[in-house]
Amino acid sequence: MNDTDGVTGARTPAGGLPRPLQIALGVVLVLAALMLLRSYSGIFGPVFLALNLMVTVYPFHTWLVRRGCPSALSAIIVALVVFVLLLLMLAGFIWAVNEIIGMIPQYTGQFVALYDRLISFASDLGLDHASLTGALGKIDPNSLLNAATSLLSASTGFLGGLSVLVCALVFMAMDTAGFAQRLAIAASTHSRIVAGFRSFSQGVRSYWIVTTVFGLIVAVLDVVLLQVMGVPGVIIWGLLSFLTNYIPNVGFIVGLVPPALVALVSLGWKQALVVVAAYCVVNFVLQTIIQPRFAGDAVGVTPTVSFVSLLVWGAVLGALGTLLALPMTLLVKALVVDADPSARWINALIASDPHDADGAARQRS
Repeated sequence: MNDTDGVTGARTPAGGLPRPLQIALGVVLVLAALMLLRSYSGIFGPVFLALNLMVTVYPFHTWLVRRGCPSALSAIIVALVVFVLLLLMLAGFIWAVNEIIGMIPQYTGQFVALYDRLISFASDLGLDHASLTGALGKIDPNSLLNAATSLLSASTGFLGGLSVLVCALVFMAMDTAGFAQRLAIAASTHSRIVAGFRSFSQGVRSYWIVTTVFGLIVAVLDVVLLQVMGVPGVIIWGLLSFLTNYIPNVGFIVGLVPPALVALVSLGWKQALVVVAAYCVVNFVLQTIIQPRFAGDAVGVTPTVSFVSLLVWGAVLGALGTLLALPMTLLVKALVVDADPSARWINALIASDPHDADGAARQRS
């Protein structure tokens, strides 16, 4: 017997709501969850980053324990390794920002001259000089330089959540010793949830390792390229290229613009075009064609889902969300989609390999 809504004719599952109401309720709950995460992004973001770091280095803990190291001591060593890596990343970021801020005043004259040449060129094309000057007056070079300096200075506000991150790392390190036993106990009653968390752990670990390795490769190639061309500040741009590699999809553009601008004002427009073209060849091929073959398998989602994830989690968690976009998506996929047999059909739409969904369907049939 089919239960239907007499008004809409929609099928109503036994003991449940009509399908349209279920969908509407699901959308409302998702939006409410995103708004809640946004309200507490200053807490959730650093805590989730700490979880990512601890999950990534957890195999090192198990390796030490197998070699006879006491579990508590191994947890301390792992935490120290995470702290060192984190401090190195933050120190590199702060150094790069300070170097860029110190470099900007050196090119003020070149930016002004470039601005004047653009105005003159536009006038030669027949554009009204007075109107053009008035329109561009709001974005004169000095204003742009001041805005860039303020933006780079404000970017260090990312360190505001450092205290939350450090505290989360400390407490997670304290829990590391007994984590395997807790997970085994939980698996006895909630095997699918635990299996989803293990899938998340393996995927996020592979993602961070692959992203780091490819980031180093891209950074080295960019440094060599810029050094050969004689672009100033090659180490800064190499470090920037490495750090922005952690931002999916748009990180390439963020890492390209500063060295291209410096090449433009210090070497000329031809050299700047060469920098852009060479960056596209090196960075685009590695990050867009080769890297997704490894990172995509780790995250298990299509490039479109990856891009949408960047937009969504960036809006919810801010700047930190751009770094955690794919791990967050992987967590949702592992715990909501993969752990629920009735929701695994979604894999056919979002999985990087649709054969995974076919295999799951055959197992259920």
